[in-house]
Amino acid sequence: MRRTSTAVVAVSLAAVAACSSTASVTPQKPSAGPASHFTDWPNYHRTPAKSGLAQGSVRLPLHAAWTRKLDGGVWSEPVIADGVLIAATERNSVYGLNPQTGKILWHQKLALAEPLSSQPCGDIDPLGITGSPAYDPATGSVFVVDTSPSGHHTVWALSAKTGHRRWHRSGDIRGRDMNAEQQRSALLVVDHRVIVTYGGHDGDCGNYVGYAMSIATDGKGRTPHYAVPTAREAGMWSPAGPVVGPTGNVYVAAGNGASTSGGWDRSDSVTELAPASMRRLAVFAPSTWAQDNAADLDLGSSSPLPVGSRIVIAGKRGTVYLLSPNLGGIGGQLATASGCQAFGGGATTGSLAIMPCTSGVRALSVGADSLTWRWSADGIFGSPVVAGKRVFVADRNSGSLKVLSLATGQVVTSVPISGSLPTFPSEVVDGNHVFVPTRSGITAIRGS
Repeated sequence: MRRTSTAVVAVSLAAVAACSSTASVTPQKPSAGPASHFTDWPNYHRTPAKSGLAQGSVRLPLHAAWTRKLDGGVWSEPVIADGVLIAATERNSVYGLNPQTGKILWHQKLALAEPLSSQPCGDIDPLGITGSPAYDPATGSVFVVDTSPSGHHTVWALSAKTGHRRWHRSGDIRGRDMNAEQQRSALLVVDHRVIVTYGGHDGDCGNYVGYAMSIATDGKGRTPHYAVPTAREAGMWSPAGPVVGPTGNVYVAAGNGASTSGGWDRSDSVTELAPASMRRLAVFAPSTWAQDNAADLDLGSSSPLPVGSRIVIAGKRGTVYLLSPNLGGIGGQLATASGCQAFGGGATTGSLAIMPCTSGVRALSVGADSLTWRWSADGIFGSPVVAGKRVFVADRNSGSLKVLSLATGQVVTSVPISGSLPTFPSEVVDGNHVFVPTRSGITAIRGS
């Protein structure tokens, strides 16, 4: 799971207990409530499939709306829950903001973050909440995972309306090197479960293994997990995280594992998991898995993207694979296309997949057994979102919000973003606004 130049990943139990339910939310002066025209954006790229398809559109031209500096960098995509924009920082703070004005409605500090000096390797300093939150409308809870000193991971449920703590549980597996594991991927809520995945730090140090954990949304009961059966690595670290596929089950991508010859260790793979039990149901790997593992050309850098009854996945090799829901095992793809080294989350509308390729955002027409490139927006890197007839991309290369034509990929307009973008930029498009996380907070851009 070593990162290339384009990629980066990303408490003691006593400390967690000391700052748990007895701590209070920082109150803010009452203000007008959030505007009612904002709809829920409950997780990374909005839908359980992480489709990146907005419910409305944004009217051009675009204008700067507001910029809110927070206590740390926001490497994760925010969520919108019941009219509140919720953002998490690398200092283990979670904020509820008025999406129309940027005013802080509530602020919850969960724990001390882990400084880079105490991490075995990596490049996020400090390391706090890196994986994108997920919101559950049924319970009104928003879920985050913090990282505190010594690499402890804690799963928190907070009230989306007030920020108050509801419950917390350890996100670590007994016997694993917690400080070698990093929680980088977006969370997912499905079937009353919270799905959390883990990988390693930039530099691939320590004895980590990619695993997925399932926790009930009420915080009760067992926490089953699935770990890739490899000696080490095979991190589940894609920024988009686990997705709900055509079967209703969870699909995850894993990076390069320890095996480079002989028997396949189920790394460099897409795996279907049952949400409640984390039982492995199906798995895919390229026929080149051994070479991929040896050369760090695995599938772990992006997430599976459901498109109709099919699944599209691309990784570091530059090959896009078309899969059926049953995945097909080694070499079981239905079709391939070359030309996309992918990092981050894609988007889809109809039979079109918009891919976050390092060479530029690209549009791919997906058939039952075929893949055909439609257009390329060269030089634009970020995780796209489709809204109406346009594609929105927080472009790391230019530090601006690019708006593309969905039909042609041509740039329609571009707006500078206030604040430096994280390594894997993404955005929320909702309520005639675009919300972009930065290394200092959140920037909002509104339509006319």
